[in-house]
Amino acid sequence: MLFSRVPSAGPFRRARRAVHGWMPSLNFITLHYIYFIGTCLVSSAIFYAASTPPRSVSYTDSLFLVTSAMTEAGLNTVNLSSLNTFQQLMLFFLIMIGSAIFVSAFVVQVRMRAFEHRFEYVAEQRRRRAERARRGSRSLARRISRSLSRSGAREDEDDHRFPAEDHPKSMVEDADEGMHADHSGAPTHISFGPDTYHRAQEPSSTHRHLNRFMGVGADSHATIRRRPQTSASTVTGDFQSDAATVLSNNNLPFASSGILSRNSHFHHLTEEEREQLGGYEYRAVILLSWLVPTYYMLFQLFGCIGLGAYVATNKSMVTRANGLNPWWVGAFNAVSAFNNSGMSLLDANMVAFQKSAYILITMGLLILAGNTAYPIFLRLIVWTSLKLVPNYPRFDDFRKTLQFLLDHPRRCYTNMFPSRHTWWLLACLICLNGVDWAAFEILNIGNTDITGDLSTGYEVLDGLFQALAVRSGGFYVVTIALLPIALQVLYVVMMYISVYPVVITMRNSNVYEERSLGIYTDDPGYAASQTSSAGILGKLRRKVTGEAFEHTKSYFVRQQLRAQLAHDLWSVVLAVFLIMIIEGSNFKAYPAEFSVFNVVFETVSAYGCVGISVGFPGTDFSFSGSLHILSKLVLCAVMVRGRHRGLPVAIDKAVLLPGEGVDEAEEEDGEIRMERVTSRGRIV
Repeated sequence: MLFSRVPSAGPFRRARRAVHGWMPSLNFITLHYIYFIGTCLVSSAIFYAASTPPRSVSYTDSLFLVTSAMTEAGLNTVNLSSLNTFQQLMLFFLIMIGSAIFVSAFVVQVRMRAFEHRFEYVAEQRRRRAERARRGSRSLARRISRSLSRSGAREDEDDHRFPAEDHPKSMVEDADEGMHADHSGAPTHISFGPDTYHRAQEPSSTHRHLNRFMGVGADSHATIRRRPQTSASTVTGDFQSDAATVLSNNNLPFASSGILSRNSHFHHLTEEEREQLGGYEYRAVILLSWLVPTYYMLFQLFGCIGLGAYVATNKSMVTRANGLNPWWVGAFNAVSAFNNSGMSLLDANMVAFQKSAYILITMGLLILAGNTAYPIFLRLIVWTSLKLVPNYPRFDDFRKTLQFLLDHPRRCYTNMFPSRHTWWLLACLICLNGVDWAAFEILNIGNTDITGDLSTGYEVLDGLFQALAVRSGGFYVVTIALLPIALQVLYVVMMYISVYPVVITMRNSNVYEERSLGIYTDDPGYAASQTSSAGILGKLRRKVTGEAFEHTKSYFVRQQLRAQLAHDLWSVVLAVFLIMIIEGSNFKAYPAEFSVFNVVFETVSAYGCVGISVGFPGTDFSFSGSLHILSKLVLCAVMVRGRHRGLPVAIDKAVLLPGEGVDEAEEEDGEIRMERVTSRGRIV
């Protein structure tokens, strides 16, 4: 009877395992979803309870507004000017903590703490190994001493069996020669019988452990057996060019060994070299741990002061017409612009400021600095700092850290890219924004509803601001419904691909790009796709230049685009389908206002977390405000999912915590590359 309940534990354990198997793995993206969904649910309840008068804002609208603020979508179902100050402050706070920069800064802080815990673990493990080695050496000496004392009594009668050169005394001499200890008593080499064991000489203090792990004092006496690897002299093509980069890099003390392949992928490193690499990464993470928050705070602080002062001085009547404080409007717009939310306390959004050059230029700069051009600005700051740091010995460590961050940024941070990727991102931004700008100016020729009371200068400036805002800012300086239909269609496309330049650059520069895609550079499908797409001209170019298949990086870009499109398309199509079903009655009553295009425009704006809207006649809020409750809930889900399409994949060096598993994955990828290269006898 005592054990009668034991059998019931079996089904319980099976059920628990089934639940765990069904639940998603607890990785970066899962935690990101938990953070956003949990914050939105809690905030919506507080926002709803804070309404004045009570229930003046429904719970559905409360949930929609906090979700829109948290995801930086910027759509609003009610006029923000009608909210009380506490509710406006809540939206202000949610916009800040939902920012991609804020989240990335938190990840940097977590990784820095993880590195520090890793240091403590390594130091403790080495201390224990040193203690075991000391105890082992003393135990060995005692065993030899006892053996000699027992054999001393039989020494005379055994002389005929032991020649002089094999006398037991020579064993003591061999043991003495085989045990070499430093001043702390830790042996570095123990020779006993035919086997030889190589042990790392342990530093005398924890401080020395941390310095060595951080890349300071890199010369070490450790002798660690390296993994079998292909000789560097046999590596050609991509590996050869990358290895040459390593050899010329004076910042890394282990540059002459190991291999550096694409996307800062280090492999075939010894344990000691891997620890030194971790030390450089740690120092870069420390730099980012204060650089990113400083960037985040100062841009918003100066933006709030500058815009608040200007609005209070020059546009106070506009804000007071909505019953708002001009300083508060300026500060809210600055934070909304930097975090690319697009929310504005003014009912007319930015239409009231379409002739204010200072506001448009300042907010345009904030839009770039906070999102699409953030990786460019950050790299420029690090590069400029490296050029300005004095070339004195006291600054050597800091210079090396800056150089390592410039050379291998994606090992340390998600939103900083290598030089080549950064230039590509800049080219994309110029091209896409240029297309939007040119289209605005050309398609609005003769459109008096837009340009009737604007001078040529303001028309050009408004077009540039709208081009920046349509892809990330979410503000509108003109009424979207009055724009030509061709321009509205272009805006739908631009909102849909708004995140692509940064996301594709982020994933294409991922250290574990092949692992995240489930492919490797010599995948047969890759070669086939290159052969079919390049054709005769491609074959001729490779034959003349000697370029291998794997030298072409466009394959990875196409794979990333294909994966991103597959991730995005079904979400948008499903959302539009559901909303059109829910809004069937409205579509019958008002076919023009609830047209399929308007629904597509609003859904894409929500999914792209952009925030511009065609609106609804007679109102100042977004088109979403005229939808049914279920449609608003669908858009809430669309906004949350759309916010997560701009994240790094779960297998990303810049979001994974330091540990043996990460190092093993990197070495495994390197081994797979090298094994396939050598087995096929093909240039990589």
